[in-house]
Amino acid sequence: MSLTDKAIEQIRELIRTGALPPGSKLPPEPDLAAQLGLSRNLAREAVKALAVARVLEVRRGDGTYVTSLQPSLLLEGLGGAVELLQGDSVALQDLMEVRRLLEPVATGLAATRISDDQLAEVKGYLDAMRDARDDVERLNAHDAAFHRAVVSATGNESLLALLEGISGRTLRARIWRGLVDIQAAGRTLAEHEAIFAALSARDAALSQAAALLHVSNTEKWLREHLRSAEAEALPFGTASG
Repeated sequence: MSLTDKAIEQIRELIRTGALPPGSKLPPEPDLAAQLGLSRNLAREAVKALAVARVLEVRRGDGTYVTSLQPSLLLEGLGGAVELLQGDSVALQDLMEVRRLLEPVATGLAATRISDDQLAEVKGYLDAMRDARDDVERLNAHDAAFHRAVVSATGNESLLALLEGISGRTLRARIWRGLVDIQAAGRTLAEHEAIFAALSARDAALSQAAALLHVSNTEKWLREHLRSAEAEALPFGTASG
């Protein structure tokens, strides 16, 4: 572990133990360095790193504060990292696999916790999807909102932040699917209607199964489409086998 990493860990420990609770202000740099037994340079580098990670917030002219430490804030960088993988087909397939592992279970959990108001919100997005079935971008925007509302109903902010980070990338895949597959809108609507019906029945197993079918179908289509695109990109005579 480098000296900077050790300095970062020392500040994290202060936060974990409650010595620096959310919203608290860090001591001035010289005092923080002395408290931790660090050089000022090491203390400064550790604060910069934790600010990038959204654990700390540097306010010019005021000081440095511990953030709210909410999962949505701390995991916000995931979406940006995912976007950097935009041209990597293997990474996209890996992300879809992660979505398949997480989202069906989250949907099943939502069925046990969803309130009537939250269910009405999900229905609103489903109705909007029906109205937008001929507009791929609007359809997929409402599709993303539908899934966000479902996962939000679990009350698990960390799970929501993780899936939100992944959806920025997979949303592009769903739009792409809609553009190249004219049957996608009808299948997507039918799959979302099945998810909503299962949620309405508060049936966790059925909700999980309906979500798994939906995500698996999208993942299967994506893998086939990427294989086809890669085959077409090969030099003439090398696409077989």
